[in-house]
Amino acid sequence: MKSSSNGFIKSNRYLNWLPTLPLVPFLVALFVVLPVIVVASSLFTPNREIWEHLWSTILPEMTRNSIMLVVGVGFGTLILGVSLAWLVTAYNFPGRNTFEWLLILPMAIPTYILGFVYMATFDFAGPVQTFLRSHFDNLAWFPEIRSGGGAILVMTLVLYPYVYLLAKAGFQEQSQNYIDSARTMGYRPLKIFFKLALPLARPSIAAGVLLAIMEALTDFATVRFFNFPTFSDGILRIWHGLMDLPAASELAGLVAIFALILILGEQTLRGRSRFFQSTGKAQGISKISLNGFKAWIATLVCSLVIIISFFLPVAQLFSWTLLELGNLDANVFAVYTEFAFNSIKLSFLAAIFATAIGLILASAIRSSKSKFGFFLGKLATIGYAIPGAVIGVGIILLLSFIDHSLNEVYIWLGGTAIGLVFTGSLIGLIYAYIVRFMAVSFNSVDSSLQKIKPNVTSAARVLGANQWRVTWQIHLPLITPGIFVGFIMVFVDVMKELPVTAMLRPFGYDTLAVWVWQMAAESIWTGAALPALAIVATGLLPVYILTRVFSSSKS
Repeated sequence: MKSSSNGFIKSNRYLNWLPTLPLVPFLVALFVVLPVIVVASSLFTPNREIWEHLWSTILPEMTRNSIMLVVGVGFGTLILGVSLAWLVTAYNFPGRNTFEWLLILPMAIPTYILGFVYMATFDFAGPVQTFLRSHFDNLAWFPEIRSGGGAILVMTLVLYPYVYLLAKAGFQEQSQNYIDSARTMGYRPLKIFFKLALPLARPSIAAGVLLAIMEALTDFATVRFFNFPTFSDGILRIWHGLMDLPAASELAGLVAIFALILILGEQTLRGRSRFFQSTGKAQGISKISLNGFKAWIATLVCSLVIIISFFLPVAQLFSWTLLELGNLDANVFAVYTEFAFNSIKLSFLAAIFATAIGLILASAIRSSKSKFGFFLGKLATIGYAIPGAVIGVGIILLLSFIDHSLNEVYIWLGGTAIGLVFTGSLIGLIYAYIVRFMAVSFNSVDSSLQKIKPNVTSAARVLGANQWRVTWQIHLPLITPGIFVGFIMVFVDVMKELPVTAMLRPFGYDTLAVWVWQMAAESIWTGAALPALAIVATGLLPVYILTRVFSSSKS
């Protein structure tokens, strides 16, 4: 009996010790990072002829445009996002409570959708210039929408909520005691903002700007609409137009290095500063009531931003959709239904796998309590900061290598070549989605796990439960809301995603996003409106979740 008991204790100790190894985080990190490593490794064996050709043709323009896009979108989202966040955090004015959540709505519109709506509206043949030409003889003063400025404007209007949300959170975490102390020292409101509130919120603001820049850098459809080629657009042109995978991979490797530089720059900008409240819970910044002219100016600014970035584009999509519905026959309806089913299917599968892997990763890191495991967890989420075109090229290179290896093994065993199994399949596409959006599912699950008190886990471990039993029977029921939020966020991101889908989808397998891109590229606005409106409606789900989170945090 004693021997049996000792054996059970040894076995239980082994089960408890096993999860402390960072094996799971290592495997997940390898799974995510491998396509990026494959792309980056192409730079170690550069082809001189490819680079000479790229440099003599498109590389200088793409480099210049990419830098302009990064600087323009970064600066635009910084100014707009921080200004609006401080306005709704520090001041009271008519409609403030409503604008606080309305200003998040542009997140529901992908950049390529707002891009084609603006292009159709403000281009030479659009309704705005047509109306102006009928009233003015010379329109030389009207800016050219198909330009880098137009692309930067559209992306700023769509992406500023990233900065707005994080900056607002950074401002709300600050204590009124700091503001009162600054006022006692004679600081005026503007000086308080620049000398105190802004530096304290710097880490959050830097993270928001980086997210906006990465989203801009991964876009290829919008910049193509506006005739402003960047790195992502170049990769797609080389892959689709020339079918030159080596050239595409080397350019993708350059973009991966460029993205890494931006990530390191954000970490440097964020710095090593840590800020703590002097009490357990921050009192929060007391709002100053604006009166008269200033109050209505604040209301007007918020109204203009949300109208031009959300309500007017959505109204235009509704108008085009009504025209399309008037000409909708059974065949066109069947096409829309097929594309919608494809989008929902891909989004559901990607969300299921990404959420499951995110749960396994977060649980393994929490149980291992290893600094190396924590580092691997951060590494496993790097895909969100890598442009989709880079991930697409990496997946193609990796899966084509696996397929060719499998064919060689079959031939060596005396069989016949089986062809491409993974390349150009839904497996590769789902893999790319997981790599791209692992950070979304992991962060949602991990934030929920961090709210579980350690003594709950300790009590279960004392009673003899191993870590995986604790995760399944105790942690899982407690973090179900976080898992659901992660699932929804990944689902919506995949519905909107375009670069990865355009590169890796099976032949003839189109989605709503791909259909919007193709219709808009042909200037068929009414044909693009209905699927675009469906994507926008789906994109409102995470906006609703965010508003609920804000509401619960206030109560």
